Amino acid sequence: MDENLTFHYIISGDDFTRAGEASSDLKNKLKMIGADNNVIRRTAIAMYEGEINMVIHAGGGEITVEISQENIRIILADKGPGIADVEKAMQKGYSTAPEEVRALGFGAGMGLPNMEKYSDCMNIDSELGVGTTVTMDIHM
Repeated sequence: MDENLTFHYIISGDDFTRAGEASSDLKNKLKMIGADNNVIRRTAIAMYEGEINMVIHAGGGEITVEISQENIRIILADKGPGIADVEKAMQKGYSTAPEEVRALGFGAGMGLPNMEKYSDCMNIDSELGVGTTVTMDIHM
């Protein structure tokens, strides 16, 4: 890969049938450029978790992925309600997902912890009533 690549995805809110399409598309693109299998796996998991969080909590959003020789940066931006307590939201098992979402098998409180686990660096910028931007870096 000689040049940097940028991909942009629009995530629909409350549409669990399409949740995961963006991370699947990125996974296929990373395979096509010959990225390391472990990098592909970690990127797909981290992005999928973010994508699901956008559907559950924020009514959708936008994902921008910037790929360079050294790094994959995933920027997930939404205009949802924001995260009231980021530290609490980072605790495994903590979830504010409604019961109907949990009944579908989502909302177990592992999204943000898994995003942090599978990325090399993660930053959460959230403001109540404005939205949340999560930036993750995964080193190539």
